Amino acid sequence: MDKKRLLVGVVLFGSLWGLSEVVLGSYLRDSSLPAGAIMTGIFAVGLMMMTRVLYRQPGMQLGMGLVAGGLRLFNPFVGCFICSAIAIMAEGAFFELIWYRMSRDLNELHKPTMSISMGVISAYTLYVLGFIVTQVLTPLLSSAGFHFENLVMFLPQILSKGLFAALLGGITVPVTLLLKNVDVSHVADKIYYTASLSVSALCWVAVILNTFLMLSA
Repeated sequence: MDKKRLLVGVVLFGSLWGLSEVVLGSYLRDSSLPAGAIMTGIFAVGLMMMTRVLYRQPGMQLGMGLVAGGLRLFNPFVGCFICSAIAIMAEGAFFELIWYRMSRDLNELHKPTMSISMGVISAYTLYVLGFIVTQVLTPLLSSAGFHFENLVMFLPQILSKGLFAALLGGITVPVTLLLKNVDVSHVADKIYYTASLSVSALCWVAVILNTFLMLSA
């Protein structure tokens, strides 16, 4: 596929991921629901898996993580925005590592047991490793200093919460595989670029406006 189309796809799906983290993620964190597990198991795994199915191009997911993490930094008034941005970027990187050996057409996932297993493994690994990375890097970036005993103390909680993310991932991956017969390369350039760039711009404008509204509140 044309590299320009791939780049636009990275920006589009990365922006959608970032917007979901800012809007829905913030809402979930104010509720009693397991926000991190839901955002990882459904949105992170779902959007990255969707691009792997639609574009069949490894490397896009890392770029999506960078775009989504960057967009999360534009809304510093909801939760720990540095933690969230680091976690998002880490999830993009770890997804690439987990799916590195998979073929571009994902023929290995033709059996439901395999697709469910990969969903469970992906979501659990992304949630746990993403959380661990934030626990290590956030204190260092904020000059608070990293203390290994703090990570050990939270580790059982991290491992247990990852189970719900794994359950969601086991559902998300098989569902996104239903898109395997969709070929975005057949979409006309004018429609593809206009729609993708417009949606991406709307995502960024929505996050920036939300930031200004919070500043003026």
